[in-house]
Amino acid sequence: MNAANPYPIGTPGQPWGDAEKAEWRATQCKLRSYADEVVARIYGLRERFDVTQYGELDYAADGRYPLFAIRNRDWDDALPVVLVTGGVHGYETSGVHGALQFVERHAAEYAGRVNLLVAPCVSPWAYERINRWNPQALDPNRNFTAGSPAGESAALMALVEPLLGRFIVHIDLHETTDSDESEFRPALAARDGKDYEPGTIPDGFYLCADARNPQPAFQQAVNAEVAKVTHIAPADPDGTIIGSEVTAPGVIEYDYRALGLCAGITDARYTTTTEVYPDSPRATPQQCNDAQAAAVRAGIDFALAQG
Repeated sequence: MNAANPYPIGTPGQPWGDAEKAEWRATQCKLRSYADEVVARIYGLRERFDVTQYGELDYAADGRYPLFAIRNRDWDDALPVVLVTGGVHGYETSGVHGALQFVERHAAEYAGRVNLLVAPCVSPWAYERINRWNPQALDPNRNFTAGSPAGESAALMALVEPLLGRFIVHIDLHETTDSDESEFRPALAARDGKDYEPGTIPDGFYLCADARNPQPAFQQAVNAEVAKVTHIAPADPDGTIIGSEVTAPGVIEYDYRALGLCAGITDARYTTTTEVYPDSPRATPQQCNDAQAAAVRAGIDFALAQG
């Protein structure tokens, strides 16, 4: 938004205070059920996998949200660990359901080869409200930092901390949606008292690698497998995707740790953040879930092939 068409909350040019954040939260309505759509599927896995509650978020009148992780039952401390995370941004639906689909359909293939730790819905309050932020108007995926003010981020880091030094892969499942431009980036600019600068939404799947550890062959292997399911996003005419330089087809880079991103919470050799475009006329919701599951499989397969 701009001065002629401001975001409906706050005063242009002034960062939000507590009153504006409370006003924003009051506009957020429950639109779907974490219990019915996510927790029920997680519970359905208990006969084949170990399901543990690693935390709970208490959001007052909005309710309490248990946080769940799924592990393979034949956990072997001699094996490396693979972390799969989804729903860090709750509105990014295929991140959640792609993670669950991977567990339901493919996790058994890796028995005795790696230990799997899957947190399919890191941000359940936002999942229900189809939003990017948590109730405090915080983006969990900018708050994976020491002493994090975001409960979602702090709980996941506490889950991971005892296993540091053992991770080989971490794949964090995300989406880039049309609502990024229509709602979430304008809201971010308003919250921070900045001018909104319109951007573009890439049509297709792409990856965000860690600028400090990009592992280009790993990224290319993931994209090659996903390309069998859905299309890879082309670069914009200026050679960027969402304003970042394309370092290889369908790959950009961010400094995970500096930005407080989820994909930077482990010391895994191979890390990536997936980005699916669910609003593309060329992709169905099922294709988006398939692409996320394919990315996880490709990432693990590549890491195992390296020995």
